[in-house]
Amino acid sequence: MGRDKSFTKSKNPDSKRYKKDMARHLDGMALRCVTERKNGVEELIGKSGAIILKGDELIIYSGQEILVRVNIFEMNAWELMSLDGVVVTFPDPSGEDGTRTVIAHYSYYRKLED
Repeated sequence: MGRDKSFTKSKNPDSKRYKKDMARHLDGMALRCVTERKNGVEELIGKSGAIILKGDELIIYSGQEILVRVNIFEMNAWELMSLDGVVVTFPDPSGEDGTRTVIAHYSYYRKLED
C-alpha cells in the first residue's frame, strides 16, 4: 500500500499542494493591520480585517473593503518568523516589477469562528 499524502504537508513552496495548504491555514485569520511594501517602504492600507478562502481565491479585507483578491495558485505566501503575520506576493501588472507584496499582521493568533 502506498502512503496517503493527505496526512503529510508539502515542503515545496512552488507546488499547488503547498499553496492550497497555506491558504487553508490562513483561512479565517483575524487581522490587526495590513501593509503593502512599495520601494522598500511599508505603507498601512487597512486595519482590522480578516483573510478568507473562497473557492480558489484568497481574499484579504479590511472593514467593508476588499484589499486583495488573488488566485491561490498564482500567489506565494509565507509566515513571518515571529508567526505574527503572513507575507503574500502575487503578480500585479500595474505594480513596479510586475508583483505586489502585502503583509497581513494577525490579531491575537485567533481564527474567526464560523
